Amino acid sequence: MRSDRQHRTPPGLKIAAAAGLLFLHLPLLLIFLYAFTTEDKSYQFPPPGLTLKWFAVTWNRPDVWEALGLSVRVASISTGVALLLGTLCAAAVSQTRFFGRETISLMVILPIALPGIITGISLRSAFNLAEIPFSFWTIVLGHATFCVVVVYNNAVARFRRLSGSLIEASMDLGADGFQTFRHVILPNISTALLAGGMLAFALSFDEVIVTTFTAGQQQTLPIWMLEELVRPRQRPVTNVVAMVVVLVTFLPILLAYYLTRDGDQITGSGK
Repeated sequence: MRSDRQHRTPPGLKIAAAAGLLFLHLPLLLIFLYAFTTEDKSYQFPPPGLTLKWFAVTWNRPDVWEALGLSVRVASISTGVALLLGTLCAAAVSQTRFFGRETISLMVILPIALPGIITGISLRSAFNLAEIPFSFWTIVLGHATFCVVVVYNNAVARFRRLSGSLIEASMDLGADGFQTFRHVILPNISTALLAGGMLAFALSFDEVIVTTFTAGQQQTLPIWMLEELVRPRQRPVTNVVAMVVVLVTFLPILLAYYLTRDGDQITGSGK
């Protein structure tokens, strides 16, 4: 009986948690609501009426599809680059010892710790000095700088929890380095890589600041939304697109959470 009282959540804490969640998510609910409004010039609350016509209007806007396609392509390639480089960096830092290892680890995670505007200005200056024209690939390079960090953080945490006895047993049984990686290491870190990849995709898909400095005249979906807010033509269309961005970024983050929530145990420790 006493233990039940100790674990019972105080009403004040419940109210504070509910208020915090409401503060965080009420703006998102308003975006969803205004995607159905009949008013196309201004925001009124409550909306004068509800309609589904803006979904059809958005579907038939070629500029939306162009921006969406560009965002998906950039996010996909940036995630692929991040998976390759982030995994290799994580393996080197966690599985070997060498001079300057902690410095390299710090340098890898630095881009996500810096303000996005600093990263964007640095990349733009570098591209100008190298006389690299702004294009699809400059956006990919800009996004890869922080996508690598996301994959690295997930992979290095899983590598450090990987039982060394598994690798030693594989080597004792005659497996070479590639076979050990393919049959022992990769299966044990696959969920961490998948989670890191999905988080990297979500971050790349809705990134604005770095894209502004590296895109030139191209428009990813978040840049398109920003332009529409500054010079609106049909504001509910922007809200419909915002709904899509929320869903596209929310689902990978949710899946990544479920893939890594049990990752506190040392992989292979019970074998």
